[in-house]
Amino acid sequence: MLRNKAKKGAFRFLYSSKSEITMRNLLKYMFAGILGGLIVLGGFSLIQEEVSFDQNYAQQVNLSPVTKFAGVAPQLDFIEASEKSMKVVVHISAEESELLAQKRIQEQREKRQSPFDFFSIDDFFGGAMGSPFYQQRGSGSGVIISEDGYIVTNNHVVGFADNIKVTLQDGKEYKAEKIGTDPSTDLAVIKIEERGLPILKLADSDQCKVGEWVLAVGNPFDYLTSTVTAGIISAKGRDIDIIKGQKSIEEFIQTDAAINPGNSGGALVNVNGELLGINTAIATPTGTYAGYSFAIPANLVKLIVDEIIANGDIERANLGVAGYDVDEELVKDNDLKVNSGFYVAQVVDGSAAQFSGVVVGDIITELDGEKIENFEDLKEALKFTKVGDNIRVKVNRNGTDKTFNIRLKRGL
Repeated sequence: MLRNKAKKGAFRFLYSSKSEITMRNLLKYMFAGILGGLIVLGGFSLIQEEVSFDQNYAQQVNLSPVTKFAGVAPQLDFIEASEKSMKVVVHISAEESELLAQKRIQEQREKRQSPFDFFSIDDFFGGAMGSPFYQQRGSGSGVIISEDGYIVTNNHVVGFADNIKVTLQDGKEYKAEKIGTDPSTDLAVIKIEERGLPILKLADSDQCKVGEWVLAVGNPFDYLTSTVTAGIISAKGRDIDIIKGQKSIEEFIQTDAAINPGNSGGALVNVNGELLGINTAIATPTGTYAGYSFAIPANLVKLIVDEIIANGDIERANLGVAGYDVDEELVKDNDLKVNSGFYVAQVVDGSAAQFSGVVVGDIITELDGEKIENFEDLKEALKFTKVGDNIRVKVNRNGTDKTFNIRLKRGL
């Protein structure tokens, strides 16, 4: 009961009439009101000064006062970079002719090892390895890299094909010639007969940073042509083991810009509209974009493209040795005279190393003047070597240094 009265009394007090307010209470309320007004005015003055300061700062960094005051990062403008890059990204349709398909199937047949494969189901269907005869077809993207029609794309987009069609952003179509490929980097160069084509400035991909904004431009799913997506660089130097072969070279830029089948060979560009890389692969459990995409960095692209234009197809070479890193245990067990290098445990018959005089037990310590301390050093030193290249290999044999001039051969 008392509790109910207290509630009722409080309610009444707030809404009491003027006759119930004493003079003493009136003076208290007047004083409180004046003090509150001064506080409000003082606080408003401080807020005005802070807003004024933020406006001045915002003008200095070219931000709107609202954006700065709200603590929100400024919006990036991708319009110019998009316009530049869409003009240089082309759509590619690639097809294997019937003649080339027959040649491919014949080569597959010749690789059979078992004598029981002489007659097989393939002969009834005209195919190989249990597959019916078919012509490979595909599509993707490419990037114009010269005003006279050179275009870079992925090897997996055009490597199999001898009929290649290129469509520019404005709808013009051209028959393209395949200049050359490099399967080890998954790059290829094709060419159309045209002049005065737009190109992008090449960025220095070594200088790009994790967290930097980028755009991916391409033709996903074959029909969504000239599509631009945005994301950030999420990692650099990725080796995801997607390019098959012993001589694969992978140092991808990883981004979260959305790309899908058909984007292969398209452009990765920075916010300045400079070519930062060639989009190549996605990490996905479904076959479509799942959060991560990978591009070949522009510096590697330039190195390979220049070589292809000058010499055509690139065929990587193998030295023809296998072995182990030299460590304390290997030194002790084999009474080695050096503490680092690559120990040759096997020399492949018919390899460049065998023809040059390298034998089991040699320790490779230098290649073309570069010190070799382990297998990774040797792999890096041989990374860009090609069939026909000459290299100088220094080995330690039972405590004596020997140098071999080796002409690299095709891998066996």
